[in-house]
Amino acid sequence: MNTPSPSPSLPGGTWLLGDATVTRFGYGAMQLAGPSVMGPPADRDGALAVLREAVGLGITHIDTSDAYGPRITNELIREALHPYPQSLFIATKVGATRDAQGGWPAARRPDDLRKQVHENLESLGVQALDLVNMRMGDAQGTRPGSLAEAFETLADLQRDGLIRHLGVSNATAEQVDEARGIAPIVCVQNMYNLAHRHDDDLVDDLAVDGIAYVPFFPLGGFTPLQSEALSRVARRLAATPMSIALAWLMQRSPNILLIPGTSSTAHLRENVAGAGIALCAEDVAELDGIGN
Repeated sequence: MNTPSPSPSLPGGTWLLGDATVTRFGYGAMQLAGPSVMGPPADRDGALAVLREAVGLGITHIDTSDAYGPRITNELIREALHPYPQSLFIATKVGATRDAQGGWPAARRPDDLRKQVHENLESLGVQALDLVNMRMGDAQGTRPGSLAEAFETLADLQRDGLIRHLGVSNATAEQVDEARGIAPIVCVQNMYNLAHRHDDDLVDDLAVDGIAYVPFFPLGGFTPLQSEALSRVARRLAATPMSIALAWLMQRSPNILLIPGTSSTAHLRENVAGAGIALCAEDVAELDGIGN
């Protein structure tokens, strides 16, 4: 059974992600790109500073994708942190590309995926990728359908030594099961937060098997979570609503790994502090009602 280990500086301790021990509190790099996740950041030095601050705080799990920018966040990570500390674990994802309008068209044919894996290797400056998540669905959410051909391609690249660990993203429970029938996975990365609880059963099932669940948009996405119950608990604990939302996720299940994103070092430190707030049973019960 995979159980969290204590971490001296970050909330939630650590989790064994495949053969790597990572901090449960991680960092998502998507917001380092420009508007609509396209182009360079307005403040390049600030973006580099956030990445260095994340590692300085003890974070060992960074989430990215070569589609962010595209290439922008990977290049920033390389500039800020390469040569990478041995403890640093960088997760990326494939399965979508970008178009001139900023859309996210699917790119899941075997040749597409091989190209994306090699582009991630090049832009990050590594010989093998720590984790590649197979992105399914579309910008509106999950979609049914087989991932067999796509995931078998990633499993082949893993056998070739280009990928260390595999996961799935934006996937249905059925697609998660299908992927696990092809190759072992170490995580599922789906949209999940206080107000979007559709994966409750999946979170618990994965926890039993020692597989991480990594919620994206933990704070509601491009529209921040808004709830009177959330605001009420936040006022009671003299905290921000976003801090309480992160703390709830951290206490929801030991297999949840957080990757909140920000382009501000001050906000990064606030997120770390917020995720460490202890919620009592009354707080949790009140917050649980938001998603019901």
